[in-house]
Amino acid sequence: MIYHLLSLALATLLVAPLPASCAQSPDGSTETRPNQGTLSEKWAADRGFSGIVTFAHLPHKACLATEGLGFDIAILGAPFDTATSYRPGARFGPRAVRDASMRLSAGGGYNTRASHNPLASWAKIVDCGDIPVAPYDNALAMRQITEAYVELGKRPATRSVASGSGSRTTSNPIIVTIGGDHSISLPILRAMKEVHKTPVSVLHFDAHMDTWAPDTEAYWDTEQSRFNHGSVFWHASQEGLIDKRSSLHVGLRSRLGGEDDTDYKTDDQQGFTRIANDDIDTIGTKGIISTINAWIGLSKPVYLSVDIDVLDPSQAPGTGTPEVGGWTSRELIQVLRGIEGLNIVGADLVEMSPPYDSTGQVTALAASHIVYEILTSISKRGLLQAEEGDLRRNEL
Repeated sequence: MIYHLLSLALATLLVAPLPASCAQSPDGSTETRPNQGTLSEKWAADRGFSGIVTFAHLPHKACLATEGLGFDIAILGAPFDTATSYRPGARFGPRAVRDASMRLSAGGGYNTRASHNPLASWAKIVDCGDIPVAPYDNALAMRQITEAYVELGKRPATRSVASGSGSRTTSNPIIVTIGGDHSISLPILRAMKEVHKTPVSVLHFDAHMDTWAPDTEAYWDTEQSRFNHGSVFWHASQEGLIDKRSSLHVGLRSRLGGEDDTDYKTDDQQGFTRIANDDIDTIGTKGIISTINAWIGLSKPVYLSVDIDVLDPSQAPGTGTPEVGGWTSRELIQVLRGIEGLNIVGADLVEMSPPYDSTGQVTALAASHIVYEILTSISKRGLLQAEEGDLRRNEL
């Protein structure tokens, strides 16, 4: 009896008409309802595993080769790693970080922590590709990075998207650079000084201070050896590129050179204040956030530099000089969300070395999300500024 009932039910299903949306054509193929949308609506969206690789599926623009091309925020790669002191490979960082960002898009970019989607807000954000950095001449590479940054940084911001009754504009676009080893920060800071006509506060997340004095190995001292990824902020300070009253290292935990804490004294002379990695255990992320905001303030121009080795090697194995005992990606994200009020005028994510990453892209995924959080902060601050301007105008 049960067998006959099952047979009858199956026969009913087989002869039942298909829904109109999936009816079969005479050739046996499945038809769908006619799409009345535009071609863009029909075909523009890419999946996380499809499309040409740019950061978060942003439009690629040949910014450096196109005179007058404008934008508000840009992703720019600096594939350079010949100033490293330990493990190379960061020249492949820009490509790896872009690849790991492919699940991000304007249609799926709403940041729940910030209640903001930076990829679908007021700003025109583009991926400018990479600076064609020379891999065989460090001095030339530094000059190329500086000139590229000046070229793009002096262009006017292009988009004024309405926010209420007003709009938001900036005098200069903001560039977020993906490195590359940490030496790329020096030529960028040189360009920042030229573009903004003032030293900037440096907010530096890193396991290392990167303020080595060039005479550390005096016997073998040469003009070329004076520059490496560990001396970048020493040079920046000596050249007057940073604000010595409001610059800050965060996440420090590396060993020092020599037999004492001379490295700290050298760092003091360069104008930095330090927040140690282990401070997070005593004051927590909220304490880290309040210290940063109080020390730097919300109005000064800030250059944000994030070395991926601020994270623990379990969170970011793909880096050139890993140091155990670092932060988790969640802790870093919480801190970045807490400092979104800072006036960030430029940023970089450096030292992501794909050859040492896991097969699951652990480091690249963390790096791409950090860049996304930076974009969120920049975009959200611009939107809030516009809303504040609207309120002031309405009060007049």
